[in-house]
Amino acid sequence: MTDPISDMLTRIRNAQSALLPALEMPHSKIKENIASILKKEGYVAEVGVEGKVPKKLKIKLKYTGKKSVIEGLRRISKPGLRHYVGATEIPRVLGGLGICIVSTPEGVMTGTNAKKKNLGGEVLCYIW
Repeated sequence: MTDPISDMLTRIRNAQSALLPALEMPHSKIKENIASILKKEGYVAEVGVEGKVPKKLKIKLKYTGKKSVIEGLRRISKPGLRHYVGATEIPRVLGGLGICIVSTPEGVMTGTNAKKKNLGGEVLCYIW
């Protein structure tokens, strides 16, 4: 697999379109950090790590009726074309209604937190 973050976003998108209550995927630290941001921002219900050596990341999705809380996911920085921004250039998603996830020197965080800490970095994805 060449792009694990894109795979994660696709698994979430597919699980939502099938109205699945939860999904699991292979674990990595960056995926766990992105999932914990989604939980903190209220886009998913629960995040957990299971297993010993081949760890699995479990995400419980959140719905309002038959509609998912996450309306869209978009990968921005890809392995073939990285997208870096400074602290003043961090984009707003849908006029502030969505979030931008940024990988900074202090770790993975939302765009608003990176702006507050005056940090730039690689824009991983948009979620709205």
